Amino acid sequence: MHQSECLSSLPACVPPKKYLINYSLCTSVAADTCVAMDQWVQHPAAHTALDDILPCVDAATANATLFESKEVTVQLVNVVNQVITTVSNINVPPNLKPLYFNQSGPLMPILCNPFHPDMTDRNCSVGEVDLTNASQVWQKYVCEVSADGICTTVGRVTPQIYNQMTAAVSVSYGLYRYGPFLVQLEDCMFVRETFTKISGEHCPGLRKYTNWIYIGLVLVSASVMLSLIFWVIYARERRHRVYTKQFIVGSGRGPLVEENSRGPLVEENKDP
Repeated sequence: MHQSECLSSLPACVPPKKYLINYSLCTSVAADTCVAMDQWVQHPAAHTALDDILPCVDAATANATLFESKEVTVQLVNVVNQVITTVSNINVPPNLKPLYFNQSGPLMPILCNPFHPDMTDRNCSVGEVDLTNASQVWQKYVCEVSADGICTTVGRVTPQIYNQMTAAVSVSYGLYRYGPFLVQLEDCMFVRETFTKISGEHCPGLRKYTNWIYIGLVLVSASVMLSLIFWVIYARERRHRVYTKQFIVGSGRGPLVEENSRGPLVEENKDP
């Protein structure tokens, strides 16, 4: 039996190389990611590996963006309230079309402005509807209209005017609700807080368990290497025994070997 044949009979206990490579790549990527996040959080103004991926603006620009979004919200609220106070809640004479559409019934509440003139937060007053539920409240004041757009039932707004008002409210609420969050994305404050949490809560455990797995793989690799060395020695010795046996049999000393294998050789007495 050749040595290659002996080695081919070795059980496939070695993990495939691609698994080890994939593990090494995963651990390297995880470690590099944690290091990059730490550097970016600790040195936001320095040039780090994440600067090209996460371009951030300065705090002044972010605050200016937030101020502009608040101004747009205030302007939209003012436009909606102007329609309510000057058109919907006024009993317009029939000759003043298109302002007249036979509006009647209880007066509509105006929309709550969430900001003061200096753009600080403001609480809603009595008789104002909040941005979150204005559409539901105003739906009670919608009338049914005829073919020419005149209300045929009691109501303060037509379906068309109601849809335009609710669209403006949706935009205002979106800016009011998500404007600060978008600004945090702009100046990377949200990302910085997220990276800080990930780096503090998950990266230490990831490093510890990765080291444990790495030590385990080293031990397994060493065991497999020793097993291969012992198997090569065993295969070489086995091959040597087979070759020696074939040589002895070929030289005519086979019976002697067999007798020696059964016990000591005893010479027989021969007659003179």
